[in-house]
Amino acid sequence: MTKSHIHTDLPGPKARELLARDALVVSPSYPRDYPFVMSHGKGAEVWDVDGNRFLDFAAGIAVCSTGHSHPAVVRAIKDAADRFLHISSDYWHAGQVELAERMNALSPMKEPVMSFFAQSGTESVEAALKLARYVTGRGRFIGFLGGFHGRTMGSLAFTSSKYTQQKGFFPAMPGVTHVPYPNNYRPLFAGGDQGRAVLRYIEEVLFVHNVPSNEVAAILVEPIQGEGGYLVPPDGFLAGLRELCNRHGILLIFDEVQSGVGRTGKMFACEHWGVAPDIMTLAKGLGSGMPIGMVVAKRSIMQKWSRGAHGNTYGGNPLCCAAALATLDLVEREYRANAAKIGDYFMEQLQLFAAKHSVVGEVRGKGLMLGMELVVDRAGKVPAKTLCDALITRAFHNGLLLLSCGLSTVRFMPPLMIDEADVDEAIELLGRSLEEVLATEHPIARGIATA
Repeated sequence: MTKSHIHTDLPGPKARELLARDALVVSPSYPRDYPFVMSHGKGAEVWDVDGNRFLDFAAGIAVCSTGHSHPAVVRAIKDAADRFLHISSDYWHAGQVELAERMNALSPMKEPVMSFFAQSGTESVEAALKLARYVTGRGRFIGFLGGFHGRTMGSLAFTSSKYTQQKGFFPAMPGVTHVPYPNNYRPLFAGGDQGRAVLRYIEEVLFVHNVPSNEVAAILVEPIQGEGGYLVPPDGFLAGLRELCNRHGILLIFDEVQSGVGRTGKMFACEHWGVAPDIMTLAKGLGSGMPIGMVVAKRSIMQKWSRGAHGNTYGGNPLCCAAALATLDLVEREYRANAAKIGDYFMEQLQLFAAKHSVVGEVRGKGLMLGMELVVDRAGKVPAKTLCDALITRAFHNGLLLLSCGLSTVRFMPPLMIDEADVDEAIELLGRSLEEVLATEHPIARGIATA
């Protein structure tokens, strides 16, 4: 049994003091699940302000791709800070050009690309939408139910993983039509191929009865859906989407904000299916914790933007570019392969875990982007939302940081540098936490209540 590294009640006294101060001055809108107050971190380990140590399998929502404070990334940031902190996108600097060149070499587009620099995923999505409208002259878009693309008004129009994200903000950007994301575990259409069914729905129903295809600028999709439940699309779906877009002159935008930069064992998740987008958005793991986003588009598309068509103040920040270049070095050299190798081992362990626990309905994912969906029973597949929430909280008290997604899915998105020992510890803590929750007399803890 793994030795406990939790030495105080949670939250501890120093954490409680900071939480009380926070409640007076910080927005209550942040969706925080449990009271973890960080002091410092190294690799996949983090410590709170009371000295309790945790295994971090959330990685700042898949951001700390190379682990907390990787020495090479920290050194690159410090070196850049010694030179200058900011110059603005009105001027040039070597780090920004080098990062754009690097992305040109790495991109899945199979042709030259250009990049626009941002500070976050939502800003990258906003820029991609503006680019698509600008170059096509069309105003409509298609998105997917369960998708998450950000919280600013353009990206929010696509975000539909939870209705609470849009509640109170209507109207968002007009012109977005949502269709189901294919989910073979929870099929909405008849037939065994949900991917093909969704493609038929778009072309044979939506384009016939509701949305003129020649008014659609782009289809925005996550190659692996994140907040919606870590859903891996059926084979052939992304290729079929690519063919559909080609037939109708529609741009295909892949949101790789969560799935990109080695997370799935490939540099970009779309490479698992060999499908190239016209435009791709990046953020999260690109900077190992530094706020950076990018829009990567085929040069034939982005070069149509005229001077002043889009811009920002902080895009291409030198510290963020330095962090991204160091991150890509590490991911290319070792962490992409490690995500594939350790991801396979982690998947095997989760499947063994599922065989022991009937509340696990499905385990899915690629690389180190894995999800475990909890259900009341496997036959009915009723989502066990309350059980999922209780498990996440109990895991925190046992020293494991996790987050949920979808209706009742525990998601695992650890730093890409973890090893088998880290996985073994996580599985042990997960099992202990689930057993403790299920041992509770209250029926809610058993997942019988799902709301």
